[in-house]
Amino acid sequence: MPSVTRIAEEIVAREGGYVNDPDDPGGATKYGVTLHTMRRLGLDLTGDGRISSADVRRLSHAQAVQIFLRDYYDKPGLAQLPEAIQASVFDMYVNAGSMAVKLLQRLLTGQGYPLVEDGVIGPRTARAAHLASDGDPVAFADAYGMARRAFYYALADARPASRKYARRRDGGKGGWITRAEAFIRPHLHLTEAEHRARVAAWG
Repeated sequence: MPSVTRIAEEIVAREGGYVNDPDDPGGATKYGVTLHTMRRLGLDLTGDGRISSADVRRLSHAQAVQIFLRDYYDKPGLAQLPEAIQASVFDMYVNAGSMAVKLLQRLLTGQGYPLVEDGVIGPRTARAAHLASDGDPVAFADAYGMARRAFYYALADARPASRKYARRRDGGKGGWITRAEAFIRPHLHLTEAEHRARVAAWG
């Protein structure tokens, strides 16, 4: 597995620069760090006594990497998970917070390791993840990635404003889907036709 710092740097690269999309509940965002997160962390980078989109704009690449390492990898305890899924869970944690762990717990429950979906990596969740991964770590990582892909589609089903993140304007796979599939072996990616069939009901 690449170093955790390398994974954080790759997440920053995937997230891109400054955006302020009105359909994004996180508000102004840079490198995947939202205005809400910066307010929670008290990051007044402009020194004007308030935290606004101007502070988001000033965020550096290095600062974003450190935020991800501290608040989205270390604090949730992702190091307790099997190496095979750490990168994917880390990437989703940046994207969706504790839902990344709830999704893992849901997957493990479905595989015969019943867990409470509380979004917390405790001893039972960590042990279940290792047991599930021991037989075939790559297949387990695929299973998590596919569960993540299904979660994004379902989220877009329920929230029309979010569909642009799952489907491009030309009908192809949106960022959410390609992001999930980055952690799934290529032969398990949806074909373009399968993707278009999945989103056809969106109109």
